[in-house]
Formats: sequence, structure tokens, C-alpha cells
Amino acid sequence: MSLRAVFFDYSGTLFRLEQDETWLAGLTDGSGDPLNVEAQTEMLRRLTAPTGNVVRMEPEFRDAWDQRDLDPAMHRKSNLEVLRLSGVGTAEQAEVLYGRLIDPLSWTPYPDTAEVLRKLRDAGVLIGVISNIAFDIRPAFAKLGVLDLVDEYLMSYVEGVIKPDPKLFLRACERIGVAPEEALMIGDSEEADGGAAAVGCAVSIVEPLPTAQRPDALLAAVAEHGVLPAATSES
Repeated sequence: MSLRAVFFDYSGTLFRLEQDETWLAGLTDGSGDPLNVEAQTEMLRRLTAPTGNVVRMEPEFRDAWDQRDLDPAMHRKSNLEVLRLSGVGTAEQAEVLYGRLIDPLSWTPYPDTAEVLRKLRDAGVLIGVISNIAFDIRPAFAKLGVLDLVDEYLMSYVEGVIKPDPKLFLRACERIGVAPEEALMIGDSEEADGGAAAVGCAVSIVEPLPTAQRPDALLAAVAEHGVLPAATSES
């Protein structure tokens, strides 16, 4: 059966929360010393990890972490604790950083994000975004000028279900009107996004590298599965 739809993950797939010296440079640890680049990089990795427990937390916060993509309050509670355990010196700094995390305009698109969405739309391929997330990601797409290229946005905190639960992938297929065997899921997590295979979707996993280091992985993924012909990026 030919592929008629492509579903994308958000974090680490279409967009990435990148280090930005304008809001990371002032970070300090509990002693008042600046957080070094390695510490900043690890902190962002923890905040955007798709699955697993990224730090050792007390049960109260671990439970909140497990529910973070279903409830914005749990998302805030658990991520502020991750920031504290990652060495952020003050509650005020943690609040500012958390605000950046949940601001979709702070996220950087991958170089081929807009291009792959436009090419899929031009080819008549249906597009969905399926994200384990606790905030509205659509402003990031609007800023990039591609909001209306996506047929359906399924965000876990709205849907009440998180990947890899099969219900979320089946719901996406139903909403855009394709059989699971007609859809390709592209994401950065074997555990979460790979769950689409259980309902019959094809799956392609990309590495959540810094955006400058991953210029055309999305184009390569759709070409590999025959959704679009192989081509070089426009950028």
C-alpha cells in the first residue's frame, strides 16, 4: 500500500530547543558561579528528553514527570525540579528558563522543516504532527509560515494520551482519513515514535542533533520511504 500521509514528532524532529546565549549566559549554580557550556547542554537535554527519568527525583516529582505531557501543571512542577537538580542556582532563574521551554517561539526549526512540509503539501501528501507536549506548539509553525500546511496537530495534553499509546496514532490516522499502513511516522525516539509500528505505520527515526548539524534528515527520510523523490535541499 502506498504512503499517503506523513506524521512528524515536534521536539528533536521538526524543531529543537537550542542553546541561546541571550538567556543562558546569566545562569549560575548554587554557589553563584556561572553554569558552563557542558552543564547548559546537559540541562537542555534533560528538559527535552522524550522518554525516561533524566534525574533522580523524589516520588512526588517522578510521578509528575511521568504525567508531564498530559497536564501543564505537572509539566511545570516536574521541569522546575529538573532545573533545580541540574544546578540552576535560584528559583527565579528556573522560572525564566521554564518560560523559554514552553514558549514555542524559543524553539529553532531544523533547516529542512519548512521545505519538507511544503514539498509534501505540493505532492498532495497529508501531514500530521503528533507530539508528547504540554503547551501549544502551533505558534512555532505560524512563525515559520507553515501552520496551514499541517492537516492535523495532535498534542498529548489536549488528546489525553501520550506516545507510544496506539490510540494516539490511530486517532491521527482517523482524523486525516488514512489507514495506518498508508502513513509514515518520523520522530527521534524509538520508544515513543516507534510505537506507530504497532498499529501498522512505517517508522523513520532521526537523530535529535543540533539544527546546524542536521540539514536534511527529514528530506532523506521521506525520500527513503518513497513519499518524495530524493532531492537536495533548497537551502
